[in-house]
Amino acid sequence: MRTKATVDSLLPDGRAEVLIARKSACSGDCHKCGGCGAVEQTLRVAAENPVDAKRGDIVWLESESRTVLLSAALLYLLPLLLFLIGYLAAYALGGWSAAIGAGGFVLGLLPAVLYDRRLKKRPPAYTITGFVK
Repeated sequence: MRTKATVDSLLPDGRAEVLIARKSACSGDCHKCGGCGAVEQTLRVAAENPVDAKRGDIVWLESESRTVLLSAALLYLLPLLLFLIGYLAAYALGGWSAAIGAGGFVLGLLPAVLYDRRLKKRPPAYTITGFVK
């Protein structure tokens, strides 16, 4: 995954602390849709700095796409899939379809929670790959 970031400070181990502006899903065009009040979040992460970026530089920051894709699959696809399996199986057997489907949905969220805890202990690696022109 590739995104723009701003170098905030240099760390003594050859890495840099960068700021990533995360935009909301609505792309920030509040004047077009009446305004939702979504706030822009800023993430602060440490990144490898092989290009020797300095404070204030706007750079390209890359990380493994695997982390983002796995998180999305665990959070969105697995609960939906378990809901559908539970609902359809209970419906075929004759009852409690909604309750069993909801139970499957909740059960499907458990792997996402566990993966999130793992990511907090070992965050993904980021690397500065170049300068934004």
